[in-house]
Amino acid sequence: MDLRQLRYFIALTEYRSFVRAAEAMGITQPAFSRAIQGLEQAFGCALVERGNKALPPTPEGQVVLQHARRLVQGAAQLNNEVLQMTKLDAGELHFGSGPALAARLVPEALRQFIERHPGIRTALLVDNAERLGQALRREQIEFFVDDIRPFEADPNFHTEALNPRPGLFFCRPGHPLLAKDSLSTNDLFAYPLASALLAPGVRKRLANLSGRSDFTPHLQTEHLAVLRSVVLASDAIGSASEEAVADDLASGTLVRLHWRNLPPGLEVLSVRCGVVSRSGYRLPPAARAMIDTLVSLDAAPAPASEAHRRSPPRHSPGAPRRTARGS
Repeated sequence: MDLRQLRYFIALTEYRSFVRAAEAMGITQPAFSRAIQGLEQAFGCALVERGNKALPPTPEGQVVLQHARRLVQGAAQLNNEVLQMTKLDAGELHFGSGPALAARLVPEALRQFIERHPGIRTALLVDNAERLGQALRREQIEFFVDDIRPFEADPNFHTEALNPRPGLFFCRPGHPLLAKDSLSTNDLFAYPLASALLAPGVRKRLANLSGRSDFTPHLQTEHLAVLRSVVLASDAIGSASEEAVADDLASGTLVRLHWRNLPPGLEVLSVRCGVVSRSGYRLPPAARAMIDTLVSLDAAPAPASEAHRRSPPRHSPGAPRRTARGS
């Protein structure tokens, strides 16, 4: 028994004629009759009353007809859904992003994805890694892009590395620290710190540097616009990915801060970015297409202007005062 035979049987019950049903299905009448006979042999009973010119279904044929219609309809729906997914012209995509990647990479990937696949409805969740991991476990999102370090050792997750996103400390122009020729980590802890949510390991390292038993920033938020506004309106020191504030640094709206004694191995601000998905779970084509877009953009060389903005300044640690004046 196969779907082809079931379609032929449905046609026979509709046309009540082997000849007309065969014509409708586009095959010869002998081939059509053999297919119906094969179906009857598979079930071990007659499916139509051949002694009646109207060829009504037998009681067994009525049962087969009911299931045949459901099976054929279900197969058509399945084929349609898979076809839509394969062509990426319908459906939904839910994924997440940490703030560092939501600044530039994700918006550009979304722009390209929407242009290529306008029929896909996309929902983006921007949050910290902990909440993104929870959303992924609950299957609320297909994948997310953020720091992969908390998930690499977890067998429930699969990680795919992207380029790391270096971070930095910054302040507003005219901040008291810019009047100093050299900045130490003691200066860092003399002012409020505004940053994204810090992982426990990062907080511990900052606590060791500050000489405290624990360290919590005065402001923790995943919303860059809020963090930026607070830094611009106060003496708070901000911390974010370099690319997130690249335009502000280039225009002089914000000023990069350098610390002469910050341990080089301290990855407080660096985000080791990547794609995190569920282990053993086959991603839908829309999710895979978005990941491919992200990976392709991430691997592409930055434009000359962007590379210039990301390159470290040639000035000494005391030079930020010149940057603050817009030189």
